[in-house]
Amino acid sequence: MRATRVLASADFVLHDALVSAEVLAMAARHATLENVGKRCGERAMRQEQIHARMIELARAGFPVVRLQGGDPAIFGRAGEEITALASAGIEWEIVPGITAASAAAAAAGISLTDRRTAGQLIFLAGHRAGDVSSMAIPAWPSGGATVAVYMPSSSYAEISRGFLAAGWPGETPCMIVSEASSVRQRVLRSTICLLAECERLPTPTILIVGETVRANPSFCGEIEMEIAACEAFSASV
Repeated sequence: MRATRVLASADFVLHDALVSAEVLAMAARHATLENVGKRCGERAMRQEQIHARMIELARAGFPVVRLQGGDPAIFGRAGEEITALASAGIEWEIVPGITAASAAAAAAGISLTDRRTAGQLIFLAGHRAGDVSSMAIPAWPSGGATVAVYMPSSSYAEISRGFLAAGWPGETPCMIVSEASSVRQRVLRSTICLLAECERLPTPTILIVGETVRANPSFCGEIEMEIAACEAFSASV
């Protein structure tokens, strides 16, 4: 509700490419919408230019909204933008959003922090997952954990090998959610060792790994079939 009110009061909305048309429609009719995001490496505006544009408009007396998808404080550029605004003496506030991991888990009917299976919740940025070492996949914790990989690359084989190298059991269930919480959302469930065989879904995607993926009773049969297939695959190699 706070975000809706702020959007309705803004003269300028500087938005990322991932912000949906439905959300942009909440802006005031008189507001100027400027796309400053990037998709697939194509950047509409450099980060430094975004800083300069926010400062320019704010100094001119306009109410400005810097609109990001999900939650701006999680794998957004909120920290850099806060520093730029504060250094320029511009007043600002953050209106938190719903991050992709929460939206995806809710849509799939699972808990990210089921106390029976996940004593930790770990967020990873996977947009450079072609170099798995840069993703810093954690060692498999004996107490269980849920790992949410934001913006995983399409190299699922590399991601799978990275988790296996970090000691995660190959039969650990996982799911890929494409365009979470939108009408175009798709969910694929698999296991770490079979991840490479999954269909490449449209971006943005998020990968959730951990036993909590198994927790929704309606998914159990499908997950058990995947695990049986994983065990057969492991036996064959």
